[in-house]
Order: sequence, then C-alpha cells, then structure tokens
Amino acid sequence: MAVEEEGIRVFQSVKIKIGEAKNLPSYPGPNKMRDCFCTVNLDQEEVFRTKIVEKSLCPFYGEDFYCEIPRSFRHLSFYIFDRDVFRRDLIMGKVSILKEDLQQYNNRDTWFQVQHVDADSEVQGKVHLELRLSEVITDSGVICHKLLTRVLECQGLPIVNGQCDPYATVTLLGPSRSEAKKTKVRKKTNNPQFDEVFYFEVTKPCSYNKKSHFEIEEDDVDKLEIRVDLWNASNLKFGDEFLGELKLPLKVLRQSSCHGAWYFLQPRDNGKSVKPDDLGSLRLNVVYTEDHVFPSEFYSPLRDLVLKSGDIEPVSASAAHVLGEVCREKQEAAIPLVRLFLHYGKIVPFISAIANAEVNRTQDPNTIFRGNSLTSKCIDETMKLAGMHYLQVTLKPIIDEICEAHKPCEIDPVKLKDGENFENNKENLKNYVDRIFDVITKSGVSCPTVMCDIFFSLRESAAKRFQSDPDVRYTAVSSFIFLRFFAPAILSPNLFQLSPHHPDPQTSRTLTLISKTIQTLGSLSKSKSASFKENYMAAFYENFNEQKYADAVKNFLDLISSSGRRDHKRIEQPILLKEGFMIKRAQGRKRFGMKNFKKRWFRLTNHEFTYQRSKAGDHPLCSIPIENILAVEKLEEESFKMKNMFQVIQPVRTLYIQANNCVEAKDWIDILTKVSQCNKKRLTVYHPSAYLNAHWLCCKATSENAPGCTPCTGGLPANIQLDIDGDRETERIYSLFITYLCKLEKMQEACGSKSVYDGPEQEEYSTFLIDDPRETYKSLCHIIEAVKTLEQEHAQYRRDKFKKTKYGSQEHPIGDKSFQSYIRQQSEISAHSI
Repeated sequence: MAVEEEGIRVFQSVKIKIGEAKNLPSYPGPNKMRDCFCTVNLDQEEVFRTKIVEKSLCPFYGEDFYCEIPRSFRHLSFYIFDRDVFRRDLIMGKVSILKEDLQQYNNRDTWFQVQHVDADSEVQGKVHLELRLSEVITDSGVICHKLLTRVLECQGLPIVNGQCDPYATVTLLGPSRSEAKKTKVRKKTNNPQFDEVFYFEVTKPCSYNKKSHFEIEEDDVDKLEIRVDLWNASNLKFGDEFLGELKLPLKVLRQSSCHGAWYFLQPRDNGKSVKPDDLGSLRLNVVYTEDHVFPSEFYSPLRDLVLKSGDIEPVSASAAHVLGEVCREKQEAAIPLVRLFLHYGKIVPFISAIANAEVNRTQDPNTIFRGNSLTSKCIDETMKLAGMHYLQVTLKPIIDEICEAHKPCEIDPVKLKDGENFENNKENLKNYVDRIFDVITKSGVSCPTVMCDIFFSLRESAAKRFQSDPDVRYTAVSSFIFLRFFAPAILSPNLFQLSPHHPDPQTSRTLTLISKTIQTLGSLSKSKSASFKENYMAAFYENFNEQKYADAVKNFLDLISSSGRRDHKRIEQPILLKEGFMIKRAQGRKRFGMKNFKKRWFRLTNHEFTYQRSKAGDHPLCSIPIENILAVEKLEEESFKMKNMFQVIQPVRTLYIQANNCVEAKDWIDILTKVSQCNKKRLTVYHPSAYLNAHWLCCKATSENAPGCTPCTGGLPANIQLDIDGDRETERIYSLFITYLCKLEKMQEACGSKSVYDGPEQEEYSTFLIDDPRETYKSLCHIIEAVKTLEQEHAQYRRDKFKKTKYGSQEHPIGDKSFQSYIRQQSEISAHSI
C-alpha cells in the first residue's frame, strides 16, 4: 500500500529475522525455565509472533517475517513474553528501534539489550494543540492574562485491552500552582476528536497600564508549562491507563501570542533507573526499505536498458548482468531483476541468456549451476514467485499432516529417545519419503509454464555443452527443482508459506531427514549412498536403491522441461490460499436478531471464501463462491468504531470483517481482490462506510441498493503470485546502482584498462567479469547517465519536499526525530552547495 505525495508513491517494507535470545531472567519458582515467544509490533500493534520455545532461558527462534507496512510508525518493537502455567502471557521485556535508526542496523545480525516495559513507557500517537495568550480587562478596570488551551484531536493512540476510550487532562504547572482540567471521554476510537477549550489565569490582576497588548513579565512565562496527559478510561479496578503526555513550556508564546502544532506524545519520566543488562538480549536482523516511486515516464531510460539485457551480445555487457557484478550479493540484484522481467514477460529470454553464458564457462558437468551465481539466484527467485501455488497444492497437505501427527522418525542411533523403536521410526520416515516423492514426481502437469520454459532452456544448453554426458540434461534441471525448490521447502516450510511457524524441534528433525533423502533421490548422482556423510543416512538410503525411483525422476524431469507445454485452464483440486481467525458482523440473514460481531475461522481457496465456528469445524456456516465477490475494500473506522475492518461485497449483502492488525487486513484485502479480479460483474464504485440506521454513513443515501459513492481501488492482475509494480522494481534497481556507483565507475576504468593495454589486468579490476570491454563500456556509460539523471530528480524532490514541509504539521509533528535529522541533512547539503 503506497502513500501518495504529489504523484510520488512512497512504499515501506521490512524483512525481519528473529534469531535467538540469551540470558533471559529465570522464573522465580523452583523450575527456573520459561516458555517464551516473541512478537513483532509496529509501535504497539502486533503484526507477527513466533512459536513458543519451551523450557529455555536462551530460546532459539530462527524465524523470518516480511511485510509491506501500510501506515506510518515511530518504532519497530519486539516484545518477549512468557507463557506461564496458567497459560497467561506475561511480558518480560522489549527491544524498540526508532524508525530513523533502522538504517544503521540494516541487514546485519545485531544483539539488542532487552529493556523493561511499563505502562509509563508504552506510548504512541500524536496530539493537536493550540495555545493563545490574551489580556482580559475586568469590570473594575484591572488587567489579567489568561491562557486559552484548545485540545483539538489525537491520532494513532494505542488500543489497550481491546479498547480505546480516551480522554485528556490539561494542567497548568508552575512553581507553586497546579491547576487541572479534563475533556469528555470519547468512546471506542483511537483517533478522538475533542475540540475542547480550557482557560487558565496566568497572571494575577494588576492595575491597567498602556503596555503592549501582550507584553507580560518574562519570569511568569518561563516558570509555567502546560501538560497534556492522555488516558484510556478503564472499567478495571486498577484505574485508567496512561497513554502518553506532552509538556509544553509557555515560553513558546514569547514570539507570538498564538501557537498551534501537532506533537508526538512522550513517555512519562517516572525517575526509575533500571540496569540495562539485567533482562538478557535478543539477536535480530532487520532490513527496512522505503521506496519513493516516480511516475512511470521517469524510469523509461533505465527500464529499457535493463529489459533489453537478454538481447545484448555478450550478455555480460548488459545492464542486468552489470548490476549482478557490482552488488555485494547476487541476491540483492536478482530480486528486483526477476520481478521486473516477470512483469514485462521477458524473464525466460533473460535467464536463458545468462544461463547459456554460465554453462559455456563451466568446465565440469558435475559442477553445473552449483555456485551462487546471478543465474542461480534469478532462477531461485523465479521459482519462489511463480511456483508458490505449485508448492501449496503439491506439498502442503502432507506437510500439515507431518506437523500435526508428530510421529517419531529419528534414525540416528545416538539421538534415539528412551522408549523409541528404531524399526518403527525407520518405517515412519520411509512412509513419509515415499509419499512426498510420489506427489512430487506426479505433479509435473501442475508445474507453472514459466518454470517449464526455463528448464527447457537449461536442459538444451547443458546437453549442447556436454554432449558426451547423457545425464547432464537431467542434472541441470534437478539441481534447481529438487535441490533449490522442493528440498528447501520441505526443510523450512514456514519460509515457503507452507506453515505459519517454524516447526517444533522433533518435526524439524523429521523434515530435515526427509529433505536430505528427497534431495538425493532427485540428484541422480552415480553413487548416492556415498553422498551422505552420516552412516545411518547411507544405510537408510539403501531402501530406495531401486530403478523405479530413478525412472520416476527422469520421467518427471522430462515432463517439466518440455517446450510448449501449457498449464490447464483450471485445477480441479481447490488450493488453500489463506486461513485464520477474524471477527465478522452478522449479515442479517434472519429477520429478527442482533447483528452482532463473532469470532470465526475463515478459509480462502481458489474456489470459495468460507467461515466456520472453529478451525476444526467440518461444515462452513457460510460459503461465498469466488465468482460472487463483486469487490473487496477497506471499511472506514467510523462505521463501527473498530480498526482494521474491510468489506466483502456480494450481490445481495455485504460481509463486514475485522482483521487482527493492519498488515493482516491488507493481506486479506489483496488476496481476495486478486482471486476475484476477473469476475464479470465486479463493481467500479462502492460505499466506504456501512449502511446503518437506514442510510449509508458515507453519502447519506437512504436506499440500501444505492450505487456506491467512491471509485473502487485500482485493478490488480488476476495472477496472484505476479502482482508486481514495474516502476517500483525499477526504482529498486536504480537504488542499487546509486549505492554501488563507485563500483560502476571502477568497472568503467577496468573496461578502459582492458581495451588499451594488452597486459595483465590490475588486481583491483579482477573481480569483474568482462567478456567484451568495448560493449561493456558502452553499457556502463548508458547506465551511469540514466542513474545520474534519476538521482537529480530525487534530489529535486527532496529539496521541494524540504521547502514545503512544516515542522509541527500533522505529517511531521514536533518530536519527530527522523524529520529533525532530515532537516539537518538538508541544511548541510544546502550549505555545501552554496
């Protein structure tokens, strides 16, 4: 979800790896171990949580999370919880990183000290405040100074215990005075509109004189401050919850008698001092990205350079290949390149070109595509994007069964637990391997077309290069489909959306043993048993040393690397796309009865959208065929005073649903929109608010069948996995080129050196792959020119934004450290340019 800034779209995303915690404080009881889990929060809104690691003070999680961030935020926070014997979640501590500090930890493992959490420090949101100092002449002719304090509104307050009923207290504080006033409580909203005015007497009445209208004693002003405290009105016996405060000295009125601005709420300083190292630490790897995407025409020169890479001779002189050469890691380059080529339908010729060049450089057929080259990373990324549904329909049912059944499968004699039977374990493992092998080798007809076309190209290049090796046509393909696609998905199903969490230790061990066996079965190596380092694995593999396994692999590889094969129009077996608990409003099917809200388990397949009472329920309470979905849109919070709501619009009625958080709401809206995008009767307009009390809240129309008053959000491609923004990917490619501009210029020097001198190349240039210096030099000139032109546009955008932005505005409240840092940077840039 992008934020528009005068034609510039701003995207935020974050990729997080939660590694492990260490030295967490022990449980006070006799059993000192804890059952811990970790949550990921935008400010205080939870968006992800890890599995529970039992009986440990140094829990290892090893879980990855990625999300597009659909709103502004101040902190990325990680809370550590202990699930106690009564199944309560007790908060142990947190790591909180300011948004502006994320860049300094970018993409590197960092240990963070766990900090204490208390109600006084848990603060988010902002408040809009106005102050006005005026003189009042009393009936007796004396003058006094009065302060008008107006609390207009707040935004983004936290939801505490599932509710937010906020009110504000306004206090005038001085050396010998404290006068407090209070607003009304605003029910069920974290964006309350107060617009209440309070008057305070600042100076005592004195005889009237002809001083300047607003001239008062400086000492009086300097000693006074206004404090605004936000509270959540609670029904609990512990009292109201503190939400944040603002302290504002009255000396802000020295220059002008009137002051108005937005302020970030701050935590309350309670004077407690806590040792920073007594709660342990947490290892994190965070990659935060913010893309400013310009209109499409700005990217034409760079985009055209990249997209014609598959046609450049040699391909090593192309813009895409150059990006792979200058990036620190090939993966950095592969992700935006693959997405861009997929978006424009040019991925197959590009990968064919770079794969053919790599095959021609390979001397030994046994090492074909074994390195972390640009080719390998691009094919990996293509399979991950285009093959996600293929994995779902092929592997998910049996992976779910393995995760739920918990059958013992350990075959290492050293690791066998007491009471486990080796033969039973071996039989369990063999059964799982046979079943997974069977579903994989019979899934060729479901393999996505784009993957088949790439595999055809790999097979042809390898067979042509190594004509004396009859198996190379198979190993070139199996090194991807088995080694880098199915085996990793079995090993880490959570990374391929096959399970919501990293499996528990026993299941993880089972999946590791299955993955190793499947990988070897698919490799077609000459001496398979010898490929295992462990004797027990070599012995176990003897169970599969039959020709039928090799024949099945070859038949499967032949099918998926056949040219011209196309997917079936429809897969009859439903594919589960997403499921989870959400809260829905009753649809009013009965004539009488409350239209209340209830928690239900929702499931979406490529055939229907259903909900039922529980996860284990057999029969859906409601089933909506995909073809009946006319639109899926956000629902304005004012409709039910509830956050993160969306609506699924059907021909007869609308289903109102509340997701658990903003990220989950966006995910459901996106995937429901994508699967219903090609429906013939899709709406072009909708009502952003609900129909309540006999009228639409948005446009006040009284007929429930009145046409919508707002255009539906932009169309999305029907292909779920290939919902790609070409301009955003080009912006990412530009960002990489500008980051590695020094390397680009060094590569230019290397081309000049190679062209002019017929001697050994300098050591500093030897890291670059340059087959044709002249062609590469030409490409580099075009790349650098296009990148520098775009950089000028970005610099102008930053200057214009700097001029227009007001500190204290709604977008940049006072207390916004990232904006203060931005102001300093722009001031330094301006001074430098002068």
